Amino acid sequence: MLKPFFPRGLYWRAALIVLLPVVTMLLVLSIGFIQRHYEGVTRQMTGNFVLVARDILHRVDAHDDPSGRARVAAEAARAFAMEVMPDVQAPTERVDVSTAFYDIAGRMAIRELTSGLPELAAIRLRGNQVTLWLTGQHGVVRMDFLLRRISASNPHQLLVLVFVIGLVMSVISFIYLKNQVRPIRRLSRAAEAFGRGEVVPLRVTGATEVRAAGTAFLQMRERIERHIEQRTLLLSGVSHDLRTPLTRMRLALSLMDDEAEAAALLGDVTEMEALIDRFLEFARNEAVEPTEPTDLGALVTRRVTEAARAGRTVSAKTPGDGPILELRPQLFGRALDNLIANGMRYGRKVQVGVDVQPTRVVVTVEDDGPGIDPTQYDMAIRPFVRLDPARGASQGSGAGLGLAIVVDAMRSHGGKLELDQSTTPGFGGLAARLILPIRTEP
Repeated sequence: MLKPFFPRGLYWRAALIVLLPVVTMLLVLSIGFIQRHYEGVTRQMTGNFVLVARDILHRVDAHDDPSGRARVAAEAARAFAMEVMPDVQAPTERVDVSTAFYDIAGRMAIRELTSGLPELAAIRLRGNQVTLWLTGQHGVVRMDFLLRRISASNPHQLLVLVFVIGLVMSVISFIYLKNQVRPIRRLSRAAEAFGRGEVVPLRVTGATEVRAAGTAFLQMRERIERHIEQRTLLLSGVSHDLRTPLTRMRLALSLMDDEAEAAALLGDVTEMEALIDRFLEFARNEAVEPTEPTDLGALVTRRVTEAARAGRTVSAKTPGDGPILELRPQLFGRALDNLIANGMRYGRKVQVGVDVQPTRVVVTVEDDGPGIDPTQYDMAIRPFVRLDPARGASQGSGAGLGLAIVVDAMRSHGGKLELDQSTTPGFGGLAARLILPIRTEP
């Protein structure tokens, strides 16, 4: 239940782990000390004032005449720096306290005076001013004095010291945490960029564990780059070796007398060359193409127009200009071409739509073909997997690399490919969604 209220970033979580116990401990100690300070000192000061108030009341009661009582009250007022007025009228309300809710010392002092003075007729607290009415033998005596005479003043020095130390230590902790979290953020950005096919320089810094993670990432990135390079070189060499005999076979077939048999074999040679081209397209290292600001709507419109020129029934639903995204236009265009060709292979018409959302852009390619069984979506995007029996094997063979190439292209853009059933009227076949995130500057 509390999880949504806690910070999600490592920096603020670490700060919370460090600061929360320290702040809690300082608050508990400060409150405990201040409370004990208030209680002990206020009780002692109030007890001393009770003795003073009784002594003044007894001196006033020792005189029968009003002038004597007034003279004694004046002497007591000068001696104890307070106002003493004999022969006054006490208010009807015995206890009248009007002070701030956090004034614990004032309320405690009033409680001690009420319990320690049996002669108390009424007591009033207004801010820092205390008034007592004590009942004597010859009438009521009024005493006015400041609250600080009977209660401990706020320990400002302690509060200021705790606040300053807490503030200084918090600043030091935040600086230290920022320096510790910075290498983790660099590692995260480098890993995210590598997932998009970009190689960002990473300098290994930070704590021992962070250095170990950064070193492991660099070693992993080197191994992956070496593997991709070896795969590309291998397939490039194989394709080069295969094209030479295929060229000789094409030349020999063109010289054969049996044109029907030669045409059939020539079709096989053409299909083998197409398969080699697909293998090379799948194995090509696309990171060499830099990203650039690209008008996605214009790119989709251009690709749809080119497909329509080739005699295909393709339509586009775009928002016009934009959005402008950081893309590899050639790579994304090939992925879109693969989906359009895939839709036309198994259907008669294709529709391409662009949906701009707050955090992402969705490019949807829909066809009116038989679609794919939802249980085979995961298998359909694997390399060299053909689902022709499910979608009509008579529509063409292929190498089973079309969707795999699209998946790799979307991963290099930080996006993904989703397959679903089209719900647009007039289509109802496969709906392939290219989801591109809209990145904001951190």
